[in-house]
Amino acid sequence: MMTGSDFRNGRYLTCSAIFRGKVSAKEVEDQMHKMQLKNSAYFVEWIPNNVQTSLCSVPPQGLKMSSTFVGNSTAIQEIFKRVGEQFTAMFRRKAFLHWYTGEGMDEMEFTEAESNMNDLVSEYQQYQDAVIDDDVYSVEEYDEEEVPAKVDA
Repeated sequence: MMTGSDFRNGRYLTCSAIFRGKVSAKEVEDQMHKMQLKNSAYFVEWIPNNVQTSLCSVPPQGLKMSSTFVGNSTAIQEIFKRVGEQFTAMFRRKAFLHWYTGEGMDEMEFTEAESNMNDLVSEYQQYQDAVIDDDVYSVEEYDEEEVPAKVDA
């Protein structure tokens, strides 16, 4: 794991599982489908086909098989919030700021970066809370007069 976050506190926007070695494609697809059904609350429903699997028959050197999972989860906002809080505390005291301004950076760049991080947190929260709008995707019914006539060429 590249970051320490509890991914049960968020929802996956997309994810990818890569398998290397002698692995059955059918078994991988079946298991990934079962995993997605079992954990459907942790996946956004408004991105169709948001789980990708890849297979490579060549195993990594020294192993029979391996797998890698990469996911884009809204739980990452927890880390961004924590970093933002730590940054705010340090920036308020102007801790280490002289090192950066001495090299040509402006204080406004730090303020802008903080604002960008807060925007990112808000965006991830919006994605986590989003639900699919069935009205947008419903098939509209047409009167017979509105349906275009078939034209023979």
